[in-house]
Amino acid sequence: MTETDIDALGPVDYLVIEFPNDRPPDGSALPMLRDLVERGIIRVLDLAFVQKDADGSLAGIDIADMGLEGDLDITLFAEAGSGLLDDADRREAGAALEPGCSAAILVYENRWAAPFASALRRNGAQLVASGRVPMQSILSSLDLVDTESL
Repeated sequence: MTETDIDALGPVDYLVIEFPNDRPPDGSALPMLRDLVERGIIRVLDLAFVQKDADGSLAGIDIADMGLEGDLDITLFAEAGSGLLDDADRREAGAALEPGCSAAILVYENRWAAPFASALRRNGAQLVASGRVPMQSILSSLDLVDTESL
């Protein structure tokens, strides 16, 4: 990656999505992920799958071995590998999993924000904090607002 490529890079995020032991991933979300990529909203940098056994041991799973259902073209996802995601990251993601569960680890660039982020960097600005409001907190707050408005 050249300096020009790095200057044009949008913010990079990651997600660890746990799948319950009794409901492994079926691939139903992959068309939505592909749509985000095709519309230029995100760029998938890394996508990996891991399985945490009942004894706590962690193993990587190839996307082709996931048993995904339907007519899916997994080429885009099978080739995602920027090198940002390493074994230590996989182990850290695995530590968050319940025994017997599997997970997808997704590292992606927010391409929609790249021009904004690039303009800020050119002006010397830097991101010093970031976070995400958990969905459960939002739902709890909305429930509170509904209760108070009665």
